[in-house]
Amino acid sequence: MLKIYNTLKGELEIFKPLKEGEVSMYVCGPTVYNYIHIGNARPAIFFDTVRRYFEFRGYKVKYVQNFTDVDDKMIKKANEEGVTLQDIAKKYIDAYFEDTSKVNLKEEGMIRPKATEHIGEMIKIIKTLIEKGYAYESQGDVYFDINSYKKEYGELSGQSIDDLKSGARIDVSEIKKDPLDFALWKKAKDGEPYWNSPWGKGRPGWHIECSAMSNKYLGATFDIHGGGQDLIFPHHENEIAQSKCGTGGDFARYWIHNGYINIKGEKMSKSLGNFFLLREVLEQFEGRVVRFFILSSHYRKPIDFSDNELIQSKAGLERIENAVARGKEKLTSKPIEGGVDLTDLKVVLDSSKDKFVKCMDEDFNTAGGIGAVFELVKELNKALEEEKISKAGFEVIEDTVDYIRVVMEEVLGVLLKVEVQVGDMTTELIEFLLELRREARDNKDWAFSDKVRDRLLEMGIKIKDGKEKTTWSI
Repeated sequence: MLKIYNTLKGELEIFKPLKEGEVSMYVCGPTVYNYIHIGNARPAIFFDTVRRYFEFRGYKVKYVQNFTDVDDKMIKKANEEGVTLQDIAKKYIDAYFEDTSKVNLKEEGMIRPKATEHIGEMIKIIKTLIEKGYAYESQGDVYFDINSYKKEYGELSGQSIDDLKSGARIDVSEIKKDPLDFALWKKAKDGEPYWNSPWGKGRPGWHIECSAMSNKYLGATFDIHGGGQDLIFPHHENEIAQSKCGTGGDFARYWIHNGYINIKGEKMSKSLGNFFLLREVLEQFEGRVVRFFILSSHYRKPIDFSDNELIQSKAGLERIENAVARGKEKLTSKPIEGGVDLTDLKVVLDSSKDKFVKCMDEDFNTAGGIGAVFELVKELNKALEEEKISKAGFEVIEDTVDYIRVVMEEVLGVLLKVEVQVGDMTTELIEFLLELRREARDNKDWAFSDKVRDRLLEMGIKIKDGKEKTTWSI
């Protein structure tokens, strides 16, 4: 059974989806006023892996991750550069896709809504909150009344309202009933973009957008809400309050939060100036190495980021790739009758499959799952030292290589770079043989065409005839 550490309950819980065989998931995305840093990349990579694992287990996943494209920082950036808010949003959303494509995020089937495209939905929820007595208008602003939700507020972050009032640094405003009340709608200032509303010209507060978009695409109650630890309070706490009061339902049933990335033991943040842009890191290390680095630690633990850590991740990934390459090369030779069956490798393969699933089922323990892969790689390398391997042994090697590829590429999303020598035959020579075969097919010399195909297959090279060209693979 798959278990998730639910921040809301503070413990591991068995995952039970609302609909059997389906998972609904909302993850807070970036505010697009700058290029994303390595800290932004961690939740993007981790929750992409969560989605992939659910699909590996046979679930149908509906995955929503938003773009915050209206915000104080964005407005400031647009004014500094003398462009529109839309220009800033487009520039950095395009940059986001450019950067994250290199760490192999699975965009197919993703829902990526923008805040500015859902102003109407936000206004509708705010109106409902006012009508129900959970919010109030004050001089063109609208605030959520914390004391109207006093009983449950703080449940996610484990804080009481009294503790928050005495210990939190919260802006005091004369137009708010309570310093903890948070903005749902902000009155427009001179030179700022705005939308018309029942309370005058203005724009939404930060928190309301996620409530509106999750409700639109997933409903009032859905399975999983995710994001970084820094979002637990106030963002996710406020989402729960306004969503439960404004849309009904239970909102998110499971809350998953990834840990921080540290630089020299200190939390990475833009305010401290100790952050690295993802695109800067990608200039030095391939995206597959960055992704492997992120997944080599448990998602709830902090990660120490440094060039040395990435170099170690690169070396580890190359160990896996080299084993896969050796396995594929072995498969281009012929099995030996009476050779070894590699039963030890078969035992470790079956064990690795079980260990990988058990690790991932225990709160998406990617580090443990990768450990199971390394155990299999070690045994594969040992098996490949055998000079005489039977047909049954070849089948075990093929199953092992295929399994490693599936786990690494399809589940963990880490693309493998594997270069294989096909005996003494070069790629050019294979292409030349296929060219001769195409000429034979054009001349309806089917006997020669089949002979080339069969001979290549004996060498471990499969060919596939398409309408316009013939492709081959090992």
